[in-house]
Amino acid sequence: MIRQEGVRVKVPASTANLGPGFDTLGMALNLYSWIEMKPVDSTVFRLHGGNLEGLPTDKSNLVYQVAQSVFAEAGVTLPELEISMKSDIPLTRGLGSSASAIVGALFAANLLIGEPLSQAKLFDMATALEKHPDNVGASLFGGIITAVWDGTHADVLRIEPPADLEVLVAIPDFQLSTSKAREALPKQISLQDAVYNVSRTSLLTAALTAGRLDLIPAAMRDRLHQPYRASLVPGMARILEEATAHGALGAALSGAGPTLLCLTDRRQGADDQLEAFLLEVLGEQGITAQTMRLKPCTMGTVALTMESEGSFLDYIQA
Repeated sequence: MIRQEGVRVKVPASTANLGPGFDTLGMALNLYSWIEMKPVDSTVFRLHGGNLEGLPTDKSNLVYQVAQSVFAEAGVTLPELEISMKSDIPLTRGLGSSASAIVGALFAANLLIGEPLSQAKLFDMATALEKHPDNVGASLFGGIITAVWDGTHADVLRIEPPADLEVLVAIPDFQLSTSKAREALPKQISLQDAVYNVSRTSLLTAALTAGRLDLIPAAMRDRLHQPYRASLVPGMARILEEATAHGALGAALSGAGPTLLCLTDRRQGADDQLEAFLLEVLGEQGITAQTMRLKPCTMGTVALTMESEGSFLDYIQA
């Protein structure tokens, strides 16, 4: 049954890879986007906020296209939609903006038609669109996820984030597309580097599961992608090497970048020193950046209530 009153959903941002876990590990963050979707007579888009500036406001919009894929899968015809969106997730900065849009659109569209598709099916559809499961899995399920994708189906395991784990990110004032970041990667790597990453990804996953924050510094090192992408973000190599000396448990390029991420232990209270270090290193390269102190988001995508009074924007800002 189609919900004529419409639906609203809230989707967390995500960071992927966490250093060695290339295309495998992801974590949801408490930075969000919101989507409202209603059946109407003629399609209309309402985009709120600078992070959505420049996105299409016609049926080529990604959210509209993804919603239609859900309807097609479910055998439902619903060609006209009113779509309202707001996002606090910066575009093409390595914080899962496209993944959150895909997941939000899938979730909202499925909710709108009475949830005929399972979460596992939505995850497969999201992974097929995003081409890897880490960001979409984190945004859909919340927490920390490890996942594999065989080209048709994705298997995922969710890990509850350690209670004392926090995140400090430095978001440079430039965009970096995933395609450009992937072009920097080699076609082949050595067996030695493959073993290096497999061992550290295994240790990182186990450490996060067990709450062993003391093992994260050794586990977050990587030879698979970050060394090849370092030239795309000046100062990144130094930050990855020295961040632990300034209070980080470990540092990584967030997704495809250019955002740099540091995992921290809230009990150590080192964020001020670490923040100053990040801004200093990037500033020496002529890069201005915004820092954010975030936490893992333990909730994935959730449905919100549709209030009888107040607009979409009023509801979010309340």
